[in-house]
Amino acid sequence: NVSIIGGSGYAGGELIRILLLHPGVVLRQISSERFANQPVYLVHPNLRGRTDLVFTKAVDIKKCDLLIVALPNKISMTMIKDFLKISKKIIDLGADFRLRNQNLFES
Repeated sequence: NVSIIGGSGYAGGELIRILLLHPGVVLRQISSERFANQPVYLVHPNLRGRTDLVFTKAVDIKKCDLLIVALPNKISMTMIKDFLKISKKIIDLGADFRLRNQNLFES
């Protein structure tokens, strides 16, 4: 049960394509403020016939097992508290939460 916030950009589109092919993933919701209420395939024509999902606004994303954030850098950091209400497991494709100290990564 996976949802994506920010699915209308290039990274979001590729992520949708990959997840639709993954046998262990059920893609439930995809947000786009600009394209809310429009079919995903209108923004990503390569997905025509692969999904009937429609973009929603981020505030309308319901609870899920995993939330993947594909927003531009510096945006998800301002919204992380709201994202944690949606899912306890979050993957952020942006740079907002990357570790700056390599020793922390290795520990």
